[in-house]
Amino acid sequence: METLTLFELNSRVHEAIEAGLPDEYWVHAEMSSVHVNAAGHCYIELVQKQDSSLFNEIGGGMIAKARATIWAARFRMLRPYFEQTTGQAFAAGISVQLLVTVEFHELYGLSYVVEDIDPTYTLGDMARRRREILMRLEEEGTIDLNKELPMPLLTQRVAIISSETAAGYGDFCHQLASNTWGFVFRTKLFPAVMQGDAVEPTVIAALDAIAAEQERWDVVVIIRGGGAASDLVGFDTYELASNCAQFPLPIITGIGHERDSTVLDAVANTSVKTPTAAAEFLIAQMVAAAERLEQLTEALASGITARINVERQRLQTLTLRLPAAYALRKANETHALTLREERLRTGIRSLLTAQRHRLEMAEKVLAGASPEVILRRGYTITYDADGHALRSAADLQEGDTFITRFADGETYSQIISHS
Repeated sequence: METLTLFELNSRVHEAIEAGLPDEYWVHAEMSSVHVNAAGHCYIELVQKQDSSLFNEIGGGMIAKARATIWAARFRMLRPYFEQTTGQAFAAGISVQLLVTVEFHELYGLSYVVEDIDPTYTLGDMARRRREILMRLEEEGTIDLNKELPMPLLTQRVAIISSETAAGYGDFCHQLASNTWGFVFRTKLFPAVMQGDAVEPTVIAALDAIAAEQERWDVVVIIRGGGAASDLVGFDTYELASNCAQFPLPIITGIGHERDSTVLDAVANTSVKTPTAAAEFLIAQMVAAAERLEQLTEALASGITARINVERQRLQTLTLRLPAAYALRKANETHALTLREERLRTGIRSLLTAQRHRLEMAEKVLAGASPEVILRRGYTITYDADGHALRSAADLQEGDTFITRFADGETYSQIISHS
């Protein structure tokens, strides 16, 4: 068995690789780290996972890893070409397709030297990721939730998610404040990072803060200023899109450029390209509300005028009819009064006749019960000396004088004996 030094063995490996892999090869992988040194050389760590599907939250195990180098002179050409074409920063976490040669150095080991890069592959991968996020949201039934929220009639209370130092934030506020209609907007900034890895957590934190006081706001506006299109990557994440899609207030985005669209734009209630456009949209909403209010005011005034005219005409008609109506009513009431008077007279006559008959009967009864009549029938009435009628013999004592009244006169008597 041959014994070799490490350098000798590495030299043979070097020779074998040069002989066995002499050509350039297109390789696609994910860049797990990207480092550019002071000299401008770019050092990349490439990885391949067992399953890179978006729906596999944990991700499959690592099945391959390798180092790659882009020398400074070539990197100065490839980097701007890649970023301008894809709108994506040349950074860790993205998938790339690289044209490489295979090198093995006795001291530094195996490495790939990058000769070219295919940006269309990265574009396809980015588009695939966006499609997968949107498909996932659609399967969950949340993709259109924010779009289905009605835009308030008045959009004056605006919660803004942006960076305080962003030029776009200043442009947005200036556009609202200087609107020619004089509409007053109440705004509040909920600060967030607008580029890089911190976009997702800081924007979600701002949304949570707004949700805690959602009754104070009509809409949420997410805006950022100008910059590279590659800065939009932070708005292409599932968690951020899911939070925005399910947010209880309408969300307006103004984070892109004319040719760029993010997943966040796809799920927002309304998407415009720039902060200024977002401000113009809110002003337009207020203009539409003012025009609607003016239309309603005009319609109300017109309706009132029409109603007044109708009632005035009705009053005139009634005025013209009033004399005839009065005469008819007077005649009816006079006739009714005449009938009532006649019924009253008839009633009074009947009542008088009945009462007269009762009186006559009473008079007859009284006449039949008068003392004179009774005396003429042979009866007498006895009085004591004081003129009081006596009803019992016990009312007289011996020696009392009493008076006996007859129909034709009176006699005086004295009690001699009492039995």
